[in-house]
Amino acid sequence: MAVNRREFVKEAARAAVACVAPMIIPSRVLGAGGAVPPSERIQMGFIGVGSMGSGHVRGFLQQPDVRIVAICDVSEEARNRSRDVVNNAYGNKDCQTYNDFRELLARKDIDAVLIATPDFWHALIGIEAARQGKSMYLEKPVALSITEAKALREAVRRYGVVFQEGCQQRSDQRYRHTCELIWNGRIGKLETVMIASAGSGDTNPMPEPKPQPVPPGFDWDLWLGPAPYVPYTGIPFMRTTTGLWNFIHDYGLGSLGGAWGIHDVDIAQWVSGNDHTTPIETEGEAVFFQDVRNVMHTWTVEHRYANGVKVIHMDLATARRRSDHFKTGNMASVMIGSEGWIYVSRQEMRTHPESLMREVIGPNEKKVIFSNDHRRNFLDAVKKRTVPIANIESAVHGEMMNQQADIALRLGRKVRWDPVKEEFIGDSQATRMMTRPMRSPWRL
Repeated sequence: MAVNRREFVKEAARAAVACVAPMIIPSRVLGAGGAVPPSERIQMGFIGVGSMGSGHVRGFLQQPDVRIVAICDVSEEARNRSRDVVNNAYGNKDCQTYNDFRELLARKDIDAVLIATPDFWHALIGIEAARQGKSMYLEKPVALSITEAKALREAVRRYGVVFQEGCQQRSDQRYRHTCELIWNGRIGKLETVMIASAGSGDTNPMPEPKPQPVPPGFDWDLWLGPAPYVPYTGIPFMRTTTGLWNFIHDYGLGSLGGAWGIHDVDIAQWVSGNDHTTPIETEGEAVFFQDVRNVMHTWTVEHRYANGVKVIHMDLATARRRSDHFKTGNMASVMIGSEGWIYVSRQEMRTHPESLMREVIGPNEKKVIFSNDHRRNFLDAVKKRTVPIANIESAVHGEMMNQQADIALRLGRKVRWDPVKEEFIGDSQATRMMTRPMRSPWRL
């Protein structure tokens, strides 16, 4: 009978106790006193430890059954800073650092990874993680093109790893309750979802960044990776509402998709019962930045699903002009049904009729996966080999939706989509935009 690594460690520990009676083994080794024995720990590596990734380092350090053993970042300063946080927490110097993610992923003792690099790296690193048998918590968005998203999904399926996207609103009680109310017909038939994404920051013209020396300890070539080569200008470290790089199309989709928009697009798919598919039509209008930033800063996009639900995705300023629902607050969604509506954000939930707030979902009604902690949901799925709340299918379809929006806005016209074949219908221009070229030697 085959014995896995964890079972072997357990049996070895028991044998040590039985056969070497005089030896005193600390109780924490065997899990006594509430400690988690090594055989039950999930060994994790972290790839990308900027503001988001370093926050995850601190968050996963709070999980008693996690052991962080490796940190990777192209910035020596960033990786050493997170390494020191880990080593200080554990009281040792065991955490190893890497510049190249492939070296971390090649380690056989790592069970799972957290990937929080810039968006344009997500799919390539995720595919390699799957190939190496690592379960992954991958920050949103999962890709920078439809082709990349599909390739990542294929790798996750092929290698059978656990996948969680960093769309943590699914683990928020307000959003879970909203979803269950809609699934169980409390606002009648869902007709429209309106989304207000956080704004794109300062829209005043930005001076063209000037080439400058690469900072010591920063691997500029590896930061660029598959993106087109450009001289170093400091962009990776410049900030607007998020990193400036996110507003350059070679690296991200701006607030439409990467920085904020993916969160509520994901919720729209979830509540409308469309996690398994994508809209069949997308159209809209946008105003684009006219400097180094070349994504849209204001937009209205309308998506229509085969089941009749319409999703209207807007930047916050546009949403406030269009609907009184968004006059206060920030990033939010409004679900409008034939018999009522629900407004939900990270701060509050409002309903019409107001009594919906007090509705209780019965034991025999439709329910979502319970999760009140996105990281914990991922770790439990890794241990139990179950599907987490933000799985690869929902993640890829949400990314397809954002890519459809970006393509339609850039073409300035409606695009039509076959959700079964997952391709544009009769549109060679849109089809070409499903794939982005990659700088050699990087490829899917």
